Amino acid sequence: MSAEETMGDNEEMAGEYDTLITEGRKNNFCMIFLKVFAVVLLVGAVCASLFSKYDTWKPFDPKEECDLSVGEWIPNPAGPAYTNETCLHIQPYTNCLKNGRPDKDYLYWKWKPSACDLPPFDPLLFLNIMRDKSWAFIGDSIFRNHAQSFICLLSKVAEPYDVFHDETFSTRTWYYPSYNFTLYIIWSPFLVQNEISEFQGDGPQTRIHVHLDILDSKWTTMYNMFDYVVLSGSQWFYKSSIMIEDNQVIGCHNCPFGNIKELGVETPYRKALQLTFKFITTSKNKPFVFLRTWTPSHYENGDWPNERICNRSKPFTKGQISGDLTDLKMRGIELEEFKKAATTGARNGVKIKLFDTYPISLLRPDGHPGPYKNFHPFDGKNQNVENDCIHWCLPGAIDTWNDMLMKMVISGYDHDSISASSRI
Repeated sequence: MSAEETMGDNEEMAGEYDTLITEGRKNNFCMIFLKVFAVVLLVGAVCASLFSKYDTWKPFDPKEECDLSVGEWIPNPAGPAYTNETCLHIQPYTNCLKNGRPDKDYLYWKWKPSACDLPPFDPLLFLNIMRDKSWAFIGDSIFRNHAQSFICLLSKVAEPYDVFHDETFSTRTWYYPSYNFTLYIIWSPFLVQNEISEFQGDGPQTRIHVHLDILDSKWTTMYNMFDYVVLSGSQWFYKSSIMIEDNQVIGCHNCPFGNIKELGVETPYRKALQLTFKFITTSKNKPFVFLRTWTPSHYENGDWPNERICNRSKPFTKGQISGDLTDLKMRGIELEEFKKAATTGARNGVKIKLFDTYPISLLRPDGHPGPYKNFHPFDGKNQNVENDCIHWCLPGAIDTWNDMLMKMVISGYDHDSISASSRI
């Protein structure tokens, strides 16, 4: 074969090779295109599926609130944040450990909301956020009980000065100078004006007059000093009382006089809440207001004080108890009046939050002093002692109320203003 023929064959083979390369590139390109197209279609299908359900899905928002009252009590091996020995602000009748309560299991539970976490109360962060501010707890002895838990938790960081107290130590003012933070505890069991007097009948008795059209001046005259307010009615509404409006007796509850109309407890409580919220929503001062819901008692097995007991040693489980019917009605009134007040308050620039402690407290029959409101009640004494199934042991279940409060404060606070320096 001549050189010319060989060269011609090589050129022909090269042409065929170039053709194969070109066709191969075309085929590869088609395959790549098809694969990319398939991926695009798959991604599109997934996106379409997600966005078709967008009305039931949304990104996680760390500022979003959950219902803290829905959840369960779970074991907490770490135990309480303080003890009756590290905190000196526990009243004798709630100092269950000092009074000799033998079981300790009630100290080792924590509340776990269903839809979010509930961190423990952070006293350093709290005090730094509350610089130059004030809190007021307005209510009965349960609020005093709650406020002492509050002070015990804060005592891990700072001790307050007692700058004011009345003769009975029911109304007090505590001051934290390093933070310019003031804590007011104001005794006002009805929220409205009342007079309580003792008189002798067949035996010592208490007569209570409740003015349903006049607010208690012990808290209203100080209201412009408050940045945060926690308030509630109380089981004092269950006491025998005479109700007054416009200086006229309009009825009573469980009164010893047969010629006065029985009003029950629901109407007086609703009136007291309505008057309270009218004042709050129209006030020039606009603190952050929490309505704490009704506090359940856990009396069992009797009608008389020396018969009733509360000797359970662990929490109820969900569904195990529904609660006292009257307690549920009082809480229902609170929910109704709160909803109306929150709407009015929002229009007037007043932030009102529901502080719903009823469900979590209902599940803690083990949290009360019972007979251990007294110092070692069974040491050589009469075994037939009166039980306290309303107040709460400290430390104990009521400490969780302050975990909840802090969570609600942080949720309602300007997050941009809470910096790392708040923990220093």
